[in-house]
Amino acid sequence: MLFHTFPFFLLYTITAVAYWSMKDEPKRVWWLVLASIVFYAKWNPWLVSVVLFTAAFDFYIAQRIEAATSVRRRKFLLVTSLLVSLSLLAFFKYTNFLIDNGRLMLNLFGLELSGTTLKVVIPLGISFYTFETISYVVDVYLGRIKAERNGSNYALFLLFFPHLIAGPIVRAGHFLPQVRRRKFLNWERVQVGARLFLLGLFKKVVIADQLATLIDPVFANPGSWSSATTWVAVICYAVQIYCDFSGYSDMAIGAAHGLGYHLPENFNMPYFSLNIAQFWQRWHISLSTWVRDYLYIPLGGNRYGTFKTYRNLMITMLLCGLWHGAGWTFVFWGFYHGFLLAVHRAVPWPSWLGKKILIPFRWATTFLLVCIGWVFFRAQNFSNALMMLRRMFIPTEGLVLTTHVAMLATGVLALVFLAHVLGAMVDWRKLEWPIAFPLVAAGMVAGFLLVQILMPANGGAFIYFQF
Repeated sequence: MLFHTFPFFLLYTITAVAYWSMKDEPKRVWWLVLASIVFYAKWNPWLVSVVLFTAAFDFYIAQRIEAATSVRRRKFLLVTSLLVSLSLLAFFKYTNFLIDNGRLMLNLFGLELSGTTLKVVIPLGISFYTFETISYVVDVYLGRIKAERNGSNYALFLLFFPHLIAGPIVRAGHFLPQVRRRKFLNWERVQVGARLFLLGLFKKVVIADQLATLIDPVFANPGSWSSATTWVAVICYAVQIYCDFSGYSDMAIGAAHGLGYHLPENFNMPYFSLNIAQFWQRWHISLSTWVRDYLYIPLGGNRYGTFKTYRNLMITMLLCGLWHGAGWTFVFWGFYHGFLLAVHRAVPWPSWLGKKILIPFRWATTFLLVCIGWVFFRAQNFSNALMMLRRMFIPTEGLVLTTHVAMLATGVLALVFLAHVLGAMVDWRKLEWPIAFPLVAAGMVAGFLLVQILMPANGGAFIYFQF
C-alpha cells in the first residue's frame, strides 16, 4: 500500500479518526497494531506471519536475556537472536545471490552446474525491521533499556505502519516510551504532520517520478546516449533518489505526527555536505547512525590504531552496501564509500580549504563523488556502470534529450537547488505567523490537488522498497 494512493488515505483516515475517538490507551495501541497488519497484508497477507514471528521471537528472547543470571547464558541468547534475525534476512534477500555466485565459483573449477533461481518473495521492509529488532535485543543485552513486557507495545514498535516499509529505522529506546505515554490530540501537531506529508508527497510524485521518465531509458541502455545526456541522467538520479527517499521519510514522519508519535529525522540537506563524512551524517541518518553504533563501534571503531580504523570503515561500508541490495554493484558502492571515508580520514587536508569562499567548491566536489557512486548503485550491472562512467568522462556522441524533456529536467533541478539554498540560508521558523485553521486546511487541500494534477500517470513504488 503506497503512501500516495487512495487506499492508504482511506486506511489512514479511518485509523486516525477511530484512534483519537478512543479514550483507553491500550486499545489505541491494539488499534494501531491492527491497522499496521492491514497495511502490510494489503501487499502480501502471507508474509505478515514473518514480521509477527520476528516480533514475537525477539520479544521473548529479550526478556530471557534480562532474566539470565550468567554471562554465558546472556551471550547464548543474544547470538541466537542475531542468528535467527539475520538468517531470515539472508534467506529472503540473499538466497538467489548466494546460489548464483556459488554456481559461478564451481564453474571456475570445471563443475558445470545449471539450474533456476528460487522464487523467493522478499518481505517488504525486512531490512529495516530486522535492524530495528536487532538494535532492541542488543540494547537490552547491554543494559541500555529494559525488556518490554507488554506484547502489544513491542508489536507496535516493530509494525507501526508509517515506518514499517522503509524507515526511518526506529530504536526501541526512542519509540517505546512514546507508546506508553498518554497522548492527546494536538491540532498544531496535526498541522505540522500534514505539511510534512504534503512536502514528501510533492518530492515523490512531482519530482522523483517525473525525473524517472528521463533517467530510466538512459540507465537501461547507457551505450546509446551522449556524454551530456549521461551527465544529466546521473545528476537527475541523485536528485530522484533523494526526493524519493526523503519524500517517503517526510510522509512517514508526518503520518506519525498525526497519530501523536515522533519519528527521527532521516535527511538534512545531504547534497550541501562539505565532505564525504559529513554526507553520511546527513544522508539516511537513521541507517548511518545504526551502522555506526551497532557495527562500526563494536568492531573497534577508531580505538585501536590507524589500520584497524580503516579496516572497520571498509567492513562497515561493504556490509552497508550489501544491506542495500543482493548484487556486486551494491557491494562495490559500499566499498567505494568506505574508500572515500578512509581517504578523508587519512589525508591531512590544508587549513585553507576551510575558507568560506571555497564552500561552493567543496559542495560541488562532494556531490560529484557521490554521483559517481550513484552510477554503481543504479546501474543494472558492472558493464553498464563502466559504460556510463566512460561516457561521463570521455566526450562521446549519441542520443540527446528532446527539448521538452531537457526543459523539464532543468526546471526540476533548478527548483531543488533553490529549495536547498533557501533551506540553508533562511530560518523558516522565524517567518511563521498565525493562520486560521480553515485557511491552513484550504491551502493543504489546494496543495494536494496540485500534486494530483502534476503527478505523472506512471508513478511507481518508492525506490527503497526494494531494500
